[in-house]
Amino acid sequence: MKARVHVMLKNGVLDPQGEAVRHALGALGFDGVNGVRQGKVIELDLAEGATEADVTAMCEKLLANTVIESYSVELG
Repeated sequence: MKARVHVMLKNGVLDPQGEAVRHALGALGFDGVNGVRQGKVIELDLAEGATEADVTAMCEKLLANTVIESYSVELG
């Protein structure tokens, strides 16, 4: 089974990388971008029998800092 975990900073947490991307887009002439939030995607190739609960436990313990980040899980 494969799982894809999307990790993003929570709303209200400053995102300096996203702000740098926004400024760079403006410098390239893309003036219609008011905000950018940057995140990460983690792809997992899981052994047979792994469950969404297993992936959630991985996120809570290692893959996301749940104090400042939120995450979503896609199984496929």
